[in-house]
Amino acid sequence: MPEGPSIVILREEAAAFAGQTIRRAEGNAKIDMQRLPGRQVLALRSFGKQFLIELPDALAVRIHLLMYGSYRIDERKDAAPRLSLGFDKGELNFYSCSVRLLEGDLDALYDWRADVMSDSWDPALARAKLRGMPQTLVCDALLDQTVFAGVGNIIKNEVLYRTRIHPLSMVGALSAYKLRELVQQARVYAFEFLAWKKAFVLRQHWLVHNRSRCPRHDIPLRRAYLGKTHRRSFFCERCQKLYTQD
Repeated sequence: MPEGPSIVILREEAAAFAGQTIRRAEGNAKIDMQRLPGRQVLALRSFGKQFLIELPDALAVRIHLLMYGSYRIDERKDAAPRLSLGFDKGELNFYSCSVRLLEGDLDALYDWRADVMSDSWDPALARAKLRGMPQTLVCDALLDQTVFAGVGNIIKNEVLYRTRIHPLSMVGALSAYKLRELVQQARVYAFEFLAWKKAFVLRQHWLVHNRSRCPRHDIPLRRAYLGKTHRRSFFCERCQKLYTQD
C-alpha cells in the first residue's frame, strides 16, 4: 500500500495538470463520469494516503491506491483503468484503486493537522489523540489515519525500531518522553522516506522492514501479524522494549 510520501510524489508528478480542464473522463470506477469533463482542475492535493483532485463547485475526486493500486501519467497499462482523465496536454490514469467523488470544501472535510507530510502537521494534537487511546497497541496507533495520516507499515516498523519500542506496547504505558519521540520520528522518517524514494534508494535504508536480522545485535528479528490491523511487524525482542500498564 503506497504511504504518504508516495502520494506526495504523485502530487508533484501530476502538478502540470493543475489549471488544465478535463476533456475526457472514463474508466470502470462507479462514479458519475459525466460530471467531470469541462471542469478545471483547481488544485492537486494529498492527505495521508489519498490523492485529491480539487474541482469547481466544491467537487473533488478522491483516489486511494489501496494495496496494489498504481498510476500512469501520459501513458497507459494494458489493464483497464479505474479512472482515466484526458486533458489538452496529457492524461492521468489510475488502476486497481478506489475512486470517489467528494462533495464539499476540502478544508472542511479534512483536518490537515493530522497529515504527517503537511505543513499544517500538529505534533501536539497527535500526542493528545494518543493520550486518549491508552489501551491501544502502538503498532495499531501508528497506522491510525486519524492520528498519523500517511503512515503505513514501512514507516510503522522503522519508527518503532528507531525509538526502541516493541510493537505490542500499550500507548498508555509510554512515558511523555517516549510519546514525544514516537510522534517526532513518525514525521522525520516520513520525510526521509520521501527523499530516499525520490533517489530510488528507499529499500537500502530499511533497518528492519523485510529484513531478517537486527542491525544492532545481529540476532534474528521476529516477524508477526500483530494488533487489530493485523499488519506484518518486524522487530527485535532484545532492543525494542515492551511497555505495559500495571
